[in-house]
Parts: sequence; C-alpha cells; structure tokens
Amino acid sequence: MILYADVLLGLQAGDEGKGKITHASIKQKEYTHVVRFNGGPNAGHTIYHEGQKFVTHQIPAGVFYGIKSVIGPGCVVSVSELMQEIEGLTSLGIDCRNLVFVDKRAHLIQDSHIQVDKYTNQAIGTTNKGIGPAYSDKYKRVGLRAESDILLTDGGFLIDLYEELHNDQTECMVLFEGAQGFELDVDWGDYPYVTSSPCTIAGAFQNGLPPGKLDEVIGVAKVYETYVGAKEFQDPADYMLMEIQQAGNEVGATTGRMRQVNYLDIDKLIKAIKLNGVTILVLNKLDILENLQCFRYIQGGHMFEFGDVDSFCHTIETFVKPYVTDVIFSRSATEI
Repeated sequence: MILYADVLLGLQAGDEGKGKITHASIKQKEYTHVVRFNGGPNAGHTIYHEGQKFVTHQIPAGVFYGIKSVIGPGCVVSVSELMQEIEGLTSLGIDCRNLVFVDKRAHLIQDSHIQVDKYTNQAIGTTNKGIGPAYSDKYKRVGLRAESDILLTDGGFLIDLYEELHNDQTECMVLFEGAQGFELDVDWGDYPYVTSSPCTIAGAFQNGLPPGKLDEVIGVAKVYETYVGAKEFQDPADYMLMEIQQAGNEVGATTGRMRQVNYLDIDKLIKAIKLNGVTILVLNKLDILENLQCFRYIQGGHMFEFGDVDSFCHTIETFVKPYVTDVIFSRSATEI
C-alpha cells in the first residue's frame, strides 16, 4: 500500500530543471518507487550524479539510487529507445537492468506514429518522436499496449502498477515524476502549442495515486522562462534575452534546438502553482541572472526590473508565499 506519495512537476514549458530536483529529492527523502506519469521519449532530464552528467528520456531518476523506476500507464513508450537508454546508462556505470519497469497499460510508439509526426505536426514544432500520434491512437482505442510487446514481456520489464503499489503486503513511498510542464499541458497550456499528455498533477492521479495519499507537490520553474517549439516566444530585439539564452546554455536536451527565452511571468507562475496545489516551489538558474546582473519579471503585462538579487527574490517570494509553504532559489546546475 502507499504510505505517502510526492509529485514533482514542471510549472513552465518544460526544461525547468526537473531532473536535477528529482535527483535531489530522491537523495533527501525515502522512496521505494519513482514513477514517470506522462509523456515519452520527448522528455529530456539532465542529471548530475557523482560528478558525471547524464541525460535521461524515458527512464525515471530512481535508477541512480537503486530504486525501482516505473514508466506509468499514462506514458507512451518507444521500446527501441528504452533499450538503448538502459544500455547507455549501464555502460556509464548505472546498472538499471533490474530497476526499470513499464506498466502493462502504457501505450507503444510505433514506426508509423513517428512518420505521421514528421509530416503532419511541423506547424506546432513537435520533437518528431511520435508522441501525439501514439496518444491519438490510444484515445481512438486502436493503440497497442506494452503488454503486447514481446521484448518487454520476455525481458521481464512489465509490471502492474496497481498490484505493485496497492497490495497490502508492501509499504510503498512513491515519487511521481512529471515530464514537460504546465504550459504544455494539453488542457491548460497554450493550445495548440502543447504536448499530448496531462502535465498537471491530474496526470499523477491518473497513474494510480489516491489523492488522500498525497504529501508534497514540488513545482519546478526557472527564474526566467524558456520554450522550444514553433510559436514566437522571444523578442528578437531584446539583446538581454539573447544574453540569458547564451549564458544559460538554453539548448533542448532531447531535440538539440535552441530554447527561446523570456522573462519570468508572475501571473502564469501563480496560475500553475494554484492549479497544481504546489507546496514546495523551486526556482532554478538564479546564478545566470546574477552573473548578468539582470533581474526582471513580468506581471500584468508590464516588466519590472530590480537592481539587486535580494530585492528580486524577496518580491517573488511575496507573491507566491500565500500559496506555498517553501520557496527555494537554486544557483547550481548540479544541486539545489
């Protein structure tokens, strides 16, 4: 049975640094399982573990600490990429072959999905990983589930998440790990420039989390915003945004595309906090703004600028404190 569960999710358009915070959370709190609750190989989590950099796509971060890591029923799976990822991590010293599992209800990404994605979704700017077409087939009820894949079945990768988490013989402490972010949620995001899965806390509930077992909701954002996709997000005439883009090394971990940059929008951040019930807010990359001595945010369509980092952080805290119990500003790429 689940004793308690935490949910970690992104509050912007992905690329908020969720991988780092997931890794740190697992180190600080006891978990028996880490469950990815949405998305597929379109995700890219950058993790620094014991001084080494790793980029994961489908595999939850629990493997770095020997914790059972499950791709949940709300995900879509590329089996070939999953096997490559397992082999890649193993070759780098992270032996995860007996730690990675796929819920039998997760849906499979097929070659046809990738081809459809490449030729039909360019106006949105997708990752061309077949995510949207795979979810489309799922909801049209013509998709294939993980339990139909021979490699997953014969390889011992399949798991029934209900039986795993809700049997009365086992005490489970679970971290539900989200991909992408609130601004890409298929319902609450900037439609149609969204992904095809629920990126809100609702996605965790759909993966077998009873609301009564929820402990903390960890929301992750940057102190500025980034976006990868087809819509216009960055003002090309604002040289400081280009400076932030370069200083922050804003390149997508999955696509290799440059991320567009904008200043933190307080109104959007509060909306994401409220709708997800965030209790702990982590704001990453404060060091980038400190190095550039640029402290700006947007509220009500207007930009506000501060002369020092303390005033900037204090003002943000003042806005979000009515809704969260803790605010953490991170200045490091490797730790909180």
